Amino acid sequence: MKKASKFEKFAARCWNLLNEGKPFTPIFVVGTMFVFHVLDGINVEEIKPLFFSFLVVLPLFALYYMYDYPLFLRNYLWIPYMVFLIVWNFAPLPLLFLAVGLYFFFTVFFWGTLYYHLRIGTTWLNFTRFWKLVLKNSDSTSGNAQEQLPKFLLLLSLWQYIFENLSNLTITNYIHFALFYLFVFVFSFVLHHYLFDWKPKVIESYTNNVPSPNEPINNKVIVIVIDGMRKDRFEQAKAPFLKSLRANGTDFTQMETVYPARTVVCFTSMLTGTYPFEHGIRSNMVWKLGIKVESIFDSLRKVGKKGKVLGIAHLVDSLGNDVETVTAVMHNDVADRNIIERAKQIMEEQDLDLFVIQLIATDQTGHSRGVLYDEYIQKIEEADALVREYVEWLEQKGKLQNATLIICADHGQADGIGGHGHLDEGERYVPFFMYGPRIEKGKRIDEKHSLVSLAPTIAYLLGAPYPSHSRGPVLIEAIKKGDENEAKNHRFFASTQ
Repeated sequence: MKKASKFEKFAARCWNLLNEGKPFTPIFVVGTMFVFHVLDGINVEEIKPLFFSFLVVLPLFALYYMYDYPLFLRNYLWIPYMVFLIVWNFAPLPLLFLAVGLYFFFTVFFWGTLYYHLRIGTTWLNFTRFWKLVLKNSDSTSGNAQEQLPKFLLLLSLWQYIFENLSNLTITNYIHFALFYLFVFVFSFVLHHYLFDWKPKVIESYTNNVPSPNEPINNKVIVIVIDGMRKDRFEQAKAPFLKSLRANGTDFTQMETVYPARTVVCFTSMLTGTYPFEHGIRSNMVWKLGIKVESIFDSLRKVGKKGKVLGIAHLVDSLGNDVETVTAVMHNDVADRNIIERAKQIMEEQDLDLFVIQLIATDQTGHSRGVLYDEYIQKIEEADALVREYVEWLEQKGKLQNATLIICADHGQADGIGGHGHLDEGERYVPFFMYGPRIEKGKRIDEKHSLVSLAPTIAYLLGAPYPSHSRGPVLIEAIKKGDENEAKNHRFFASTQ
């Protein structure tokens, strides 16, 4: 299987400018305004006032970049637009119709049909379902129609109003604009401060629930992350191998992801043990490459151990050379198969102490076809068979002597285009279970935990210091105190057969 090329890494970063909601809004508004005025026959003399009017509306761009209006808060986005319509009594209908048309062309046809056909092989008729998913989508991406529509309609209307009336504007008019911006700011601040109350609580202290061990408990830790595997859909899937591991290991039934639940954010938090405000990765759009804190891979290097992530190109922006990339440009039916084959090759060649593997087909199916359809369940079931194949291969190669296997998802997925980011229903809690000779058998933990516990737990198992800013408690309740010689001689599948 091919690695992600330099071009693919560059293209992934460019795509994130259009995929992530924050950068998309200004890019789309500026692009739409440009197209509209080109079609309208703009002349050279009009370019300067168009630019000046843009500067006047720039504070509103900044406000809408700062505030996401997640989930049900997005309904309140229509209030500033209604205020604008009432106060200024201005609606540039040709411009607005063009904007709506371009938006749905981009999301439904370019993204939902052309992009997914070329990248993962979805049908050319994917738009027949994708338009419904866009209308229901609730995440932090550009595909969140209920968030993007009121934002760009207001920005375009105000910008066009200022442009058309620029020569007649007085100081009083500019004061009115400033007051309107102040209203939007106060309105946004109050809503987000008092109503945005569903973020997971941050663990205040650094990892201290158990001292860092002097000696390793395990020889290896294998983490398989089934990207975007929604917890309730996993329960509905026929996944006998994964569910057998869970039944014979320790199951964390209330494992919570981080906010925002974007893939690069989640992986970074999982592998550093801390949150976006500390490690610096706040979305899939990474403006400054690399993290600000230590990762589990840095911790392992301190004790002479090796670890890698096998994942898509996006993860390089955060974790750099600790990522072995896979190309995401392949038919979705063979994506996870190819990743597993590459995982075999890497373990054969590098004999890693920690190996984190990202399976992507479930997530990509949720994004392209929706999570409430049979195709999504099918990908979970395919992942189950592939995980079994890989784990049995590891056993045959002698790579699982005194090893712990961790199965989890980085986030769930909501309805719509497999949305994840704002922690809508289906996103927050993820499957998470551990299996191995040093893991408690048949144990269920119903207490709430966070994915930030993954890094310190790996460090504990492998006898490494906790990453510098690790906040998650070690999942010590899953680790049994037993005879180490018994663990070393334990056949990995003895308790599942």
